[in-house]
Amino acid sequence: MAQVKSLTKHSHHPAALPSKAEILTFLATKPGKIGTREIARAFGLKNAARAALKRLLRELADEGQVERRRKKPHHPGALPSTVLADIVARDRDGELIATPDEWDEEAHGTAPKIRVLVPRRARPNEAAGIGDRVLLRVEEIRDPDDAIRHSGRVIKILDHAKHRVLGIFRSTPNGGGRLVPIDKKQLGKELNIPADATAGAQDGDLIAVDVARSGRLGLQSGRVKERLGSLKSEKAVSLIAIHSHSIPQDFRRETLAEAEAAKPATLDGREDWRAVPFVTIDPPDAKDHDDAVHAVAENGGFIVSVAIADVAYYVLPASALDREALVRGNSVYFPDRVVPMLPERISNDLCSLKPKEDRAALAVRMVIGADGRKRSHTFHRVLIRSAAKLAYTQAQAAIDGRPEDTTGPLLDPVLKPLYAAYDALKRARGERAPLDLDLPERKILLKADGTVDRVVTAERLDAHRLIEEYMILANVAAAETLERARTPLVYRVHDEPGIEKINALREFLATLDIPLAKAGALRPETFNHILARVKGRDNEQLVNEVVLRSQAQAEYAAENYGHFGLNLRRYAHFTSPIRRYADLIVHRGLIRALKLGHDGLPDGMDTAALGEIAAQISAAERRAMVAERETNDRLIAHFLADRIGATFEGRVSGVHRAGLFVKLTETGADGFIPARTIGSEYFRHDESGHAMVGSRSGETYRLGDPVTVKLVEAAPVAGALRFEILSEGRYDKTAPRQAPREQRNAKDRKRQRDTQRRGRQQRR
Repeated sequence: MAQVKSLTKHSHHPAALPSKAEILTFLATKPGKIGTREIARAFGLKNAARAALKRLLRELADEGQVERRRKKPHHPGALPSTVLADIVARDRDGELIATPDEWDEEAHGTAPKIRVLVPRRARPNEAAGIGDRVLLRVEEIRDPDDAIRHSGRVIKILDHAKHRVLGIFRSTPNGGGRLVPIDKKQLGKELNIPADATAGAQDGDLIAVDVARSGRLGLQSGRVKERLGSLKSEKAVSLIAIHSHSIPQDFRRETLAEAEAAKPATLDGREDWRAVPFVTIDPPDAKDHDDAVHAVAENGGFIVSVAIADVAYYVLPASALDREALVRGNSVYFPDRVVPMLPERISNDLCSLKPKEDRAALAVRMVIGADGRKRSHTFHRVLIRSAAKLAYTQAQAAIDGRPEDTTGPLLDPVLKPLYAAYDALKRARGERAPLDLDLPERKILLKADGTVDRVVTAERLDAHRLIEEYMILANVAAAETLERARTPLVYRVHDEPGIEKINALREFLATLDIPLAKAGALRPETFNHILARVKGRDNEQLVNEVVLRSQAQAEYAAENYGHFGLNLRRYAHFTSPIRRYADLIVHRGLIRALKLGHDGLPDGMDTAALGEIAAQISAAERRAMVAERETNDRLIAHFLADRIGATFEGRVSGVHRAGLFVKLTETGADGFIPARTIGSEYFRHDESGHAMVGSRSGETYRLGDPVTVKLVEAAPVAGALRFEILSEGRYDKTAPRQAPREQRNAKDRKRQRDTQRRGRQQRR
């Protein structure tokens, strides 16, 4: 405490710049949100000295003694105030101990422990236990005798401990069966299910099994507790992800009843915009249409209007619909189905902006200058009547001179003004210079029976970019309006890359003779210059992948720290309230701030409460992303399962000490090549160069390298593929290398030994 008092006393002498040690001591004694302003105030620094203070903080960051989180300095490894955590143990006193769900051990060492404070009056079903995933409000403990530096109070239990395992039931002749695991990490670890423990499960069923204690010999056994559905075809593959990630699939009875009882909105309390020829532009298979656009030229610039489905009118705070929407957080999209955030009566009917039908909307009208910059904007609660429902390709074809029956009458009055306004917005976007990564997106197309037909790479059209730019503009307007009204909101935030990732990127780029300066502010434009240098070169894909991996993950937060990727100071999701709960919160905030009705954000909903919601829906978003990716992996593995032994072209998509990950060019499927199967020598992992390098020859396989591989194993239910590499790697001219013929002969001998070994194992 004496040291803290001396720091406070020191703050009365404005001329003295604190030392690095004094700054670190101050940060240690002031847990919470401490920024440059707070440090300057504590040490009595005036404006002239603040520039020097910022330089000092940058030096501390470069040295790794503090890190920049949300543009504020923290000790490395400091926890945020709200944390998604897993309860992992009890201490000697019986208190629960948790660790954060996301933690960079490579950068910060072992994850910190959090002592979970349990309220005395908690009901049994409300109390957390070991194995539970919880949302915690975290505080730093100042007791020097306590090895645990953080305590946390449970905001919400997100997932209870799983005492069961999921898998696919495979029947055996004795009337019993085996459980084939669905987790890649558990491949080869099957469970035996006795004949009296199958619960009537049929071959191909997805089942939940209670695992029995295992003996010393034989397979571990289990008992079927629940049949979750049949997986006879790929049409049900998404069930695996839905159940393994506990994604709510069926709506509660009271939620459905509330949705069915909803009545269409009327003009009461709304402006009549039904004469405005809005259009929706979406993918051809879209079922819900929650955004419509319109533009008109005026005074050398444009008036752009974006109308968004008024979900807040139907989903009231604390209603059954609202409670379930918060639990789901967002809709989850699989190739064969959608798990919606809201029932179909709301999402596909009352809130879908169908053409020629009256629909309630919250609209923003934006005045855009000829330079593409927004001059002003206003929000309105309206009733609209969409003029047409268009697909991206349909709108683009009309602009490119190929209109048809639907787009022909809309070309001059509707589509041309939309594209003209977009041309202006492109100029402003170019000046803003957001991060411009070029990574193709693949889409799995299914046949009528649910099996994979083909995998396509969707073409990026101006129609896609037009809608994207209009939505960004509307999202910014929403954030600005709520900030101006001092109404709390959920921001969409994206932090700048961390120091460790930037240092790793700098080392990698150095191997390509591409410099990345250590000094100066980090901006998206910095990365765009790098990407421009490799445009059209062999390593273009490689550099795009590595730059992407250096970026932080976007999330939701009640406190704003900007959106680095879009290069925007403030940004909120407003344009998709049918499928994202964050957007619904923003809609309610606008209704409250602008006095547009009585169904806005409740008065008790402050920044702290929104912070908890933001953490919860960020976790739901990550859950959806993982579930969607795993389902795609399983579908592709099913698709390729009958092509064992076939050769494919691909690229190295990941490098790990255990081996190489390869993404196939044709399908985008990801597979693994164990390090022990590469070549005839020991291959070491070059972390900074993202490569595997032969210790004797210098033969190198690097991230982004084109390779030819053979499919040797497919595990469809786990979504796992194993490849064998057929092509030679590149060679470092300075390293001794084995003659290509000798190396090929050595590889052939190794493959022959592996084949013989597998044959012996099968005979056993």
